[in-house]
Amino acid sequence: MASNLPTEGYNPVGNDQAEFDAGLDIDGSAEVASGNSGWRDNENGNGNATRTARRNPFNEAASLMNHGGLGHIPTPPQSSSRNSPAPPITSTSEITSAINTYEQLFFPGQPKSLSGIALRSFLLGLTLAISLTVTLYLLTQSTSLWRLPFFLASLSTFHFLEFYTTALTNTPSASVSSFLLASNGSAYTIAHTAALFECLVSHLVYPSPILPAYFHYICLFLGLFLVLLGQSIRATAMLQAGSNFSHIVAHTKRSTHRLVTEGLYSVLRHPSYFGYFWWAVGTQLVCGNLVCLMGYAFVLWKFFDRRIEGEEELLVAFFGDEYVQYRKRTWVGIPGIR
Repeated sequence: MASNLPTEGYNPVGNDQAEFDAGLDIDGSAEVASGNSGWRDNENGNGNATRTARRNPFNEAASLMNHGGLGHIPTPPQSSSRNSPAPPITSTSEITSAINTYEQLFFPGQPKSLSGIALRSFLLGLTLAISLTVTLYLLTQSTSLWRLPFFLASLSTFHFLEFYTTALTNTPSASVSSFLLASNGSAYTIAHTAALFECLVSHLVYPSPILPAYFHYICLFLGLFLVLLGQSIRATAMLQAGSNFSHIVAHTKRSTHRLVTEGLYSVLRHPSYFGYFWWAVGTQLVCGNLVCLMGYAFVLWKFFDRRIEGEEELLVAFFGDEYVQYRKRTWVGIPGIR
């Protein structure tokens, strides 16, 4: 999260505009990642070349990681009368049309679909309840497989809080995509699928600890601590940033934007990124996943390194020396990223 300000967000997918936290917490910014689709020319039956899109999830994941999900700065449309004000809406028909257009945002299948929000909230709550119940049951059976439903419970909590904190403090920008369930791209899905698979296989094949028991307990309790710490820091950062927070990178600064330097932001420039990084590492320690632990740490480090570098360039352009001085007295909290 680059600093902590509001700025008008650019969303090429067509969701509503968002403002962004100068700490710019964008875990769900896969929506603005470039290079997600590969294009090829196919010959149709008439011999004419047509252009069709083919998504390669691995190319998409690599692009997201390499570019930090920043995407491209949009080019504003040219206007012949740059300084002429837009004509005011005066007629009843125009006002009615504007209201109807706004109301349609809440219809099924639309960005702010109330039915979509209700369904996702219900499913996340159901998954959390079932996962916690199964976790507690497996703990009584002396099996390490309890870690699998615990991971699902952690994911359910994370995604619910992403929407809840946005709706609570930045209500206008809250939408279906605020859950971050489908807006992080294929990299996110691949990572969590791999983690679930490794957790299941490793604890079925090696149900007993391979290393000394005390080492496993250290990793377990450290992981639990990081999960709680990371989730708490991220949610608190979103609440403290308020309307300055968004999941979408912004490339323009408005007159109302300000640099947030209070609370967590007085110590961490990007507390939301800090929280997510350590939350993700903690989940893999709890799961006992060696391969995914290294994979999560590497991919997230590279992603946030690129993301923070790009966001801070924007923030320096927005706030000048104010942000430069702010950057000098704060830290990121992710190893190797300054």
